[in-house]
Amino acid sequence: MHTSLKCAACGRDHAVDQLQNLCTDCGKPLLVGYDLESLRSTFTPDVVRSRATRSMWRFQEVMPVEDMSQVVSLGEGQTPLLRCRDDGAFEGFSSLWVKDESFNPTGSFKARGMSAAVTRARALGATSVALPSAGNAAGAATYYAAAAGMECVLFMPEDTPPANIIESVVGGARVHLVNGLIGDCGKLVGQGRERFGWFDLSTLKEPFRIEGKKTMGYELAFDLAADGRLQLPDVVFYPTGGGTGLIGMWKAFDEMQQLGWIGSERPRMVVVQAEHCAPIVRAFEAGADSATPFENARTVASGLRVPAAIGDFLMLQVLGESDGTAVSVSDEELLNGVHEMAAGQGLYLCPEAGAVWAAAKRLRESGWLDSSERIVLFNTGSGLKYNHLFPSGELVTLDHDDPACLDILA
Repeated sequence: MHTSLKCAACGRDHAVDQLQNLCTDCGKPLLVGYDLESLRSTFTPDVVRSRATRSMWRFQEVMPVEDMSQVVSLGEGQTPLLRCRDDGAFEGFSSLWVKDESFNPTGSFKARGMSAAVTRARALGATSVALPSAGNAAGAATYYAAAAGMECVLFMPEDTPPANIIESVVGGARVHLVNGLIGDCGKLVGQGRERFGWFDLSTLKEPFRIEGKKTMGYELAFDLAADGRLQLPDVVFYPTGGGTGLIGMWKAFDEMQQLGWIGSERPRMVVVQAEHCAPIVRAFEAGADSATPFENARTVASGLRVPAAIGDFLMLQVLGESDGTAVSVSDEELLNGVHEMAAGQGLYLCPEAGAVWAAAKRLRESGWLDSSERIVLFNTGSGLKYNHLFPSGELVTLDHDDPACLDILA
């Protein structure tokens, strides 16, 4: 169970036994702390391996829960790390892996964060939650709130992928479409929170979605373990909108070192964004420690369409500390990346993951990336939620009663 809540910017302490959003002094995100020194002797990799729990909650000692009976879980986490074949478009990548988060409940990595956030919100007395979402977070919030017996209120851009809207409506959320971007939706959540008493589950505006997402970092170390020793990849490519997963994984690596599970080694972290919505890439290239809002943001990858992220300074810190980099790709490149992964590896990725594959190819060509390095690409969600982006084209219907119907194939 966590023992502290501190502002990531000014360091102010906040009460751990009350519902919290942003720092009450400076308005920046709060980060959760644990008494890791006291856990070193009892919370070990072998203890984790011994647990039959098939979910991220096998890391319960470093999760925001006092009693496991409080956990709101649908079986999130424990997603596969899949090795890519070294041929075709992938030739030369001798150790390329995909962490496939599409295996999570509601089909995306958002399940991890929502499980942790809803668990803690319910334990502290919240009965209704609200958030803005441009896609997968909406579905995850809907179903975890339903599992917890809580009301869920969603504000979504009107051009959000239809699959995300449908799953949220079916799950019983109160869905409101907005003629604007996710930031406009967030403003409505803020107004409604004051008026109706909703608890705000927006990205990084509450402390615990990070705690769910950080388990991706813990899992990577176990996925790549050799001879019982936990190991991290050399490079991690992460599609970045709000950046909770990036920040969370970096936090997990630090926690594992303090627990004595790993040393000081770290992967180089790569932020990948869309070229017409790349605030973190632009800030990184300018050597800035924060990002300015990206004007006229647009991309077909809805999870990357975040023109302003409240955790911008934390993402830029991760890039600096990891000797990482930031790359933007075009919509054409990321959609082509989906096609290449589907045909070449049998993986139907979301467009955001198509972007990370496109970025990996570019960085190899530039020499920044050594293709012999152990490289992990994150697929953050199922491509099935984006079928509207991939028309089937001109297909011919065969007449099965015509003996010559197969002649067109000759």
